Amino acid sequence: MIRVVVVDDDFMVAKVHSGYVARTPGFEVVGVAHNGADAVRLVRELRPDLVLLDVYLPDVDGLAVLRELRGLADDVDVIVITAATDVETVRSAMRGGVLHYLIKPFEYAALRDQLAHFAALDRRLDQLASAGQADVDQVFGARPRSAPVLPKGLSTQTANLVERVLRERPVGVSASECAEATELARVSARRYLEHFVSTGKAEVRLKYGGTGRPERLYVWLG
Repeated sequence: MIRVVVVDDDFMVAKVHSGYVARTPGFEVVGVAHNGADAVRLVRELRPDLVLLDVYLPDVDGLAVLRELRGLADDVDVIVITAATDVETVRSAMRGGVLHYLIKPFEYAALRDQLAHFAALDRRLDQLASAGQADVDQVFGARPRSAPVLPKGLSTQTANLVERVLRERPVGVSASECAEATELARVSARRYLEHFVSTGKAEVRLKYGGTGRPERLYVWLG
């Protein structure tokens, strides 16, 4: 089992993230900390394989915790999980050698993908007596993308369904046609279609015919 310490100042968020880890095969939570001092103490005592580290902590900045962890004799891997979106924080985390940087809020799939990636690389390195360039490229280059964060009220399962309809109809699909194909209400289908447009994965093309308003067709680009 890969042993994980979860660090977050919010007790409920820490509980949710711990639940995400527990749901992922091969991982277990061995400790939870709600401030920087406890985070460093738990890492020293428990010697986990991985730390999920928040940046906004009540006593010290999470990046200061990261620097202290890097000074320990027994190194530990770190994934930063935070609401901090400023570039300087991202850059500091990168320079601190974190495995990944997840921005709150996110769905379970985003963390699951990163944990699975970590486990796969860990197994890969354990199997090697020495690393060739191809092995090094795989470790440093093959990083999964985070799962996209959907607007409130939209679900990943339904988004995947709408995406499939778009992919199957390269000439474009109207909101009414999408609603019929997915068995969604027209207003719901249009919300998903407009979400794909706003994220650059689809575009709107106007279809003119008759004397009424042109019909909006959604075309998949992603």
